Amino acid sequence: MSPVLGVSLRPYAPADRTAVLGLINADRLSGQPLTTPAMLAEALAGRSGVDAGWWAELDRPVTSVATDAAGAVLGVVSYALRPKDAHGVILWLHCRENETVARALLDHAATELGPRPLEAFHFTSALTLGLEALPVRHRPATHAALTAAGYRGTDLWRYMHRTLPAPELPRLTHHDTEPATPDTRRLLVTEDGKTLADATIGTPVQGTGVLWWIGVEPAARGRGLGRALLGTALDALHRMGATDVILFVDDDAPAGDDRDRTAAKALYESSGFEEIDRLHSFTK
Repeated sequence: MSPVLGVSLRPYAPADRTAVLGLINADRLSGQPLTTPAMLAEALAGRSGVDAGWWAELDRPVTSVATDAAGAVLGVVSYALRPKDAHGVILWLHCRENETVARALLDHAATELGPRPLEAFHFTSALTLGLEALPVRHRPATHAALTAAGYRGTDLWRYMHRTLPAPELPRLTHHDTEPATPDTRRLLVTEDGKTLADATIGTPVQGTGVLWWIGVEPAARGRGLGRALLGTALDALHRMGATDVILFVDDDAPAGDDRDRTAAKALYESSGFEEIDRLHSFTK
């Protein structure tokens, strides 16, 4: 029994799959695919195509569910130990934004992990398409439970979305395309053997493509390459079957920093992308 009245915790069981999928998909953001049984199986096993290296550093995750007195599943949390630094990592948590249940799940994970530094929502799982942190506007109860439990949040990412096609954007007259990974391809603009601009796009999942990266070399800026490359990348995603596209902007750096994303944000906003949420990670 959890210290939170009326909530019990027990290990996840295969019979919980339907209920847990319902909890996860209740938190789905615009542009995100529905989590499937296969995606859940990957997350439970501690595997993810994105951030795979970080997952490889963890012990096998432990997943627990919160239930009421009748045995109905109210929430789920997955957590793991990272041996290299002995930190505990809360990987994912869903509870239909019931703060009482969120608090019980966090307390349980912290107790099971023992007294050690804790991290929460620091990298993506197989449950989503690249969501590396907690969307705080859509998950206010979870955010409040984390804050009440003493976690410190850091605003790291901007999650953006638009529908396709994007006929209003310009296209490149010439570019090269090459595979980057089994699930991504890279678009390049070159001149005299030098790369001037490049973009990386992900194979669409349930109609959603990802723009993982777009960049223009400093010497080539001011020529419209960024907007034309963006239009070309979105056109390629649409031809691959995408009806929506998402992207993540790591805009936590101050203006003037090497990672300043002011120009990128202006490009996305003027190209039809809408901010869906801010993504925060937490430590304790």
